[in-house]
Amino acid sequence: MSFKAYLIEQQDGKVASRFAELDESQLDAGEVTIRVAWSSVNYKDALAATGAGRIIRRFPCIGGVDLAGTVTASSDPRFVPGEEVIATSYDIGVAHHGGYAEVARVPAAWVRKLPSGLTLKDAMALGTAGFTAGLAIVRMEENGLRPGSGPVVVTGASGGVGSLAVDMLAGRGYEVVAISRKSDRADYLKALGAARVIDRKSLEMGARPLEKSQWAGAVDTLGGDMLAWLTRTMAYRGVIAACGLAGGIELNTTVMPFILRGVSLLGIDSVQCPMAQRQQVWARLAGDLKPRHLESDIGRVVALTDLPGVFGGFIDGTVSGRTVVRLGEGG
Repeated sequence: MSFKAYLIEQQDGKVASRFAELDESQLDAGEVTIRVAWSSVNYKDALAATGAGRIIRRFPCIGGVDLAGTVTASSDPRFVPGEEVIATSYDIGVAHHGGYAEVARVPAAWVRKLPSGLTLKDAMALGTAGFTAGLAIVRMEENGLRPGSGPVVVTGASGGVGSLAVDMLAGRGYEVVAISRKSDRADYLKALGAARVIDRKSLEMGARPLEKSQWAGAVDTLGGDMLAWLTRTMAYRGVIAACGLAGGIELNTTVMPFILRGVSLLGIDSVQCPMAQRQQVWARLAGDLKPRHLESDIGRVVALTDLPGVFGGFIDGTVSGRTVVRLGEGG
């Protein structure tokens, strides 16, 4: 039986994407075959599909780093036909056929049963962005951050990771300060729970090795100058979770925040995160970290056929919240 997929190819050294009719014999190897109901669009997906970033490691490749659906066949006893599952990250959508297809086949080691408390749509409204935000909070709390520690700042707050982090942190009782260059999204961020919203364009960063101590915690989705500024403005024993590079890959700072204020800088890797910790984070995403405004965090729901018109907004930074992709039946 054939199915529709969004295939990313390379032609004359350039990335080109198209819709294709495939059958299961053309899927990659794996123990679990899934009828995909939902996927999502992340910044990484947009870079991959448009060629704006060197994301794809093998051509051709079905895009989509996230997928959720129902098992149709499995050679692994942990998963049985009819079971609802999710799979995100690892090589999915970059070196292994991904979630932008009505059918997917993936290794069992990459699959997780849908946590109780989430629907398939919920899981993709979270997706890699929500998992990254959740992992950042888990890692910061493992390093001593608590709701009473002081303000927690979120950069790139109107984006997918940022908006979900604001919602999760506020739901946990943290005082959240959101930084965004989209001034028209201030009310949206306050509705998610931000106590204060700072316009990125009005931010005075200074240039001293240590600036005024402000933040107990920080979720940084940007990198570059923003991350450098955060290191200089953290409170004593403050914790930074670095999980993005949209603002640049360079980090120009000094050791002073680390040896004089005891600041911790945590790298957040959602791709190769071990399954044991992945299970822990997803359990919390279905529990105490579940965003209170998950439905409003979804900027839009699109069909698979709408994908070509979606990616540009991620590349130029005009998209807010999450974009989920509907492929089939299922909550």
